[in-house]
Amino acid sequence: MQAHCHLIDRIQKMRPHERSVGMLRNDSKSAAAKLQQIAQKREGPAIMVFTSSLKLLYQDQAAWKLCTEINQHGDKSSRGILPPSVIEVCNEVKKQLQLKTHSKDWEEFRIKRVLMGLQRPMLVSGVGLPNPEHPGEAQMLVTIEVIGRQQHAVLEQSKERFHLTEREGTVVEHLLKGWTNKEIGNALGITEQTIKEHIKHIMEKTKTTTRTGILVQLLGV
Repeated sequence: MQAHCHLIDRIQKMRPHERSVGMLRNDSKSAAAKLQQIAQKREGPAIMVFTSSLKLLYQDQAAWKLCTEINQHGDKSSRGILPPSVIEVCNEVKKQLQLKTHSKDWEEFRIKRVLMGLQRPMLVSGVGLPNPEHPGEAQMLVTIEVIGRQQHAVLEQSKERFHLTEREGTVVEHLLKGWTNKEIGNALGITEQTIKEHIKHIMEKTKTTTRTGILVQLLGV
C-alpha cells in the first residue's frame, strides 16, 4: 500500500499540464517518458493510466505483458488488448470518481480484484486521480501485480489471525488457484455442499461476502 501511494503521489505532483489528457496521449513522448521514469524508479506493480472515459493513456511494458498473460490464460472473453477484469476495475473507479472528487478521498481507498484461475494469481487495483478544477480531466491509475511468495507468507499469517481451521485453510489455498467448489470437493473427497459450508464459515470469520473478498482480506492487499 505504501509503494502504491508513493506512485500516486509522484503522478499527482506533476504540474496539471504535465498529466492532462492532452499531454498523456499516446503520441506524447514527453509525458510517456515521464511516466516511464516513474515506473523504472519504483519497485512494484505494472501500471496503466486511463481517462475517466476509459481511454488508455499510458501502459508500461510490464502491464502489457501481464495483460497478455491474463488474456491467454484467464479472461477468455477478451476481444482486445485490455482484459475484461481490468475494464471492470476501471468502471468501478469511474463510478467512485463521481463521489470521491479530491485526492485525499483516495488515500486509503482502492478498487481491488484478485484474479484466480491463471498460471500465476494476480491482483488488479484501481484508484482515481481527481482533477477538482477540471472534473472532466480526471484520470485513473490501474496496477497489476503477481501474487507471489510474500503474499503466500501473509496468507499463512492471516489463517492464524482469523482462526481458520486446517480444513478451511486448505479450502482457501484452492480458492487461490481459482478452483470451483466442485473441484475443491473432488480434491478433498467431500461434497460440494460441504465446501459451500466451509466457505460460508470463512466469510463469517473474515467479514466478507464473496470468494474474492476472502482472498483480498486474507492476503492483506
